[in-house]
Amino acid sequence: MAKVVGASRDPAAVGSMIFRGILRGNFAGTVYPVNNQTTSVNGVRAYPSIADLPEPADLAVVAVPAGKVLEVVEAALHAGTKSFLVVTSGFAESGPEGATRQKELVDLVRSRGARLVGPNCLGLMNTHPDVSLNASLAPSMPPRGRIGFYSHSAALGMVILDYAAERGLGFSTFVSA
Repeated sequence: MAKVVGASRDPAAVGSMIFRGILRGNFAGTVYPVNNQTTSVNGVRAYPSIADLPEPADLAVVAVPAGKVLEVVEAALHAGTKSFLVVTSGFAESGPEGATRQKELVDLVRSRGARLVGPNCLGLMNTHPDVSLNASLAPSMPPRGRIGFYSHSAALGMVILDYAAERGLGFSTFVSA
């Protein structure tokens, strides 16, 4: 089960793009949008907070302003979430204040034995049919294959995905941290 905190009705919002990617990718689990300003996102019932979800999430995709990320992650940890994908920018790449915020995020997640991809990342994908997860800003899932790819750079990740698609190469997993 995944939740997208910051899923929005605004089609240009990062949370909205990732939520649509999860839906388009035919995710094999349940996905819940979390947004306290609307009752539904892309026709799926939205929940006003993590505490309101009917079950704990395996993965929380966090796409809220940088100043709210720690609060969201803390609430998700309290609700039992053990893995996080933080796509929000405004962390170490933005200067000393962001670096401090990033250290606090990493320390918080580690202190609870949880896992973190990000912040400020493109996302992740898993093409196995039992999962079929596109929790990324990439417009589509690559074909299924045997290649696992990790990239620190979102731009390089997108180039590799495009290059592989042109050559008919598939991926098992893709992570852009």
